[in-house]
Amino acid sequence: MLIFRWLMMLFSLGLIASFGLYIATGQERYKRIGLMGLKWVVLAGLGFFVVLILERVA
Repeated sequence: MLIFRWLMMLFSLGLIASFGLYIATGQERYKRIGLMGLKWVVLAGLGFFVVLILERVA
């Protein structure tokens, strides 16, 4: 649980940095990297909560 929280925090900081670089430079590749990372962070978060719900049910 603690490891997952730290990983999510690090990924979130990376996404903030990526979108910040996009705002600062205007280069589309930073936006593309940020959106791709955001997709995977959301999917990982949903998977994590599904596991928590299944643990409560079982």
